[in-house]
Amino acid sequence: MRIARFASGDDQPRFGVIGERDGESVLAVLTGDPLYAGIELTGQSLPLDDVRLLAPLIPRSKVVGIGRNYAAHAAELDHKLPTEPLMFLKPNTSVIGPGDPILHPNTTEDLQWEAELAVVIGRICRDLPVEQVADVVLGYTVANDVTARDLQHADDQWTRAKGYDTFCPLGPWIETDLDVSDLRVTTSVRTGGSAPDGELRQDGRTSQLIFDVPRLVSYVSSVMTLLPGDVILTGTPAGVGRMVPGDQVSVSVEGIGTLVNPVMAA
Repeated sequence: MRIARFASGDDQPRFGVIGERDGESVLAVLTGDPLYAGIELTGQSLPLDDVRLLAPLIPRSKVVGIGRNYAAHAAELDHKLPTEPLMFLKPNTSVIGPGDPILHPNTTEDLQWEAELAVVIGRICRDLPVEQVADVVLGYTVANDVTARDLQHADDQWTRAKGYDTFCPLGPWIETDLDVSDLRVTTSVRTGGSAPDGELRQDGRTSQLIFDVPRLVSYVSSVMTLLPGDVILTGTPAGVGRMVPGDQVSVSVEGIGTLVNPVMAA
């Protein structure tokens, strides 16, 4: 099931389930937020092409990032491999959706993309065993863990480098039924002189994760209580690089979809 958050005209954001009708993609509108109201249909449906997709959720609590979870990415930054998951937090104010611009602050000269599989938590949990992780996951979406790499190197911690507004694009929807053990994760970047679909810059697989999804969720829950709507970013493969205003960045996760965002000067 694909759950989307959308706006239609001047309406307030609503949720819907993506399906097919007469060969056309449609959104079956839900009564409320599926995290709290469950999956209950209103009976109304809208053509998918007639709505604007938003970030599939705005976490009420937190986005938990995981650093250096691909060996090749750690190597390209000349970092040692972690012996346990390396966590950081991104504020919920950093979240944007499909098509929203990533704003390039004038405080950085090295703004980089990081394509990632994101886990959406559906139930409150604490000290969760690995074998019970599937019971608390609502689904999965695509994330771009935007990072000001020069600020990350300058600071002793990563809050500023990863916490600016617009530094956590999520979307285009939440996929609830997916085996995430071996999915392709990519980034393509379209610049002024590149092909219409952009140039492939990242290309990895979730099977290359140092700490897999069940272990990550279990580990994070051993440190902090996870709440419905919390998001865990699982790490990025090798191939991160600099983006500048005028670029268009497309990050994809196999089985979910593609999240596209332009880059603009702040």
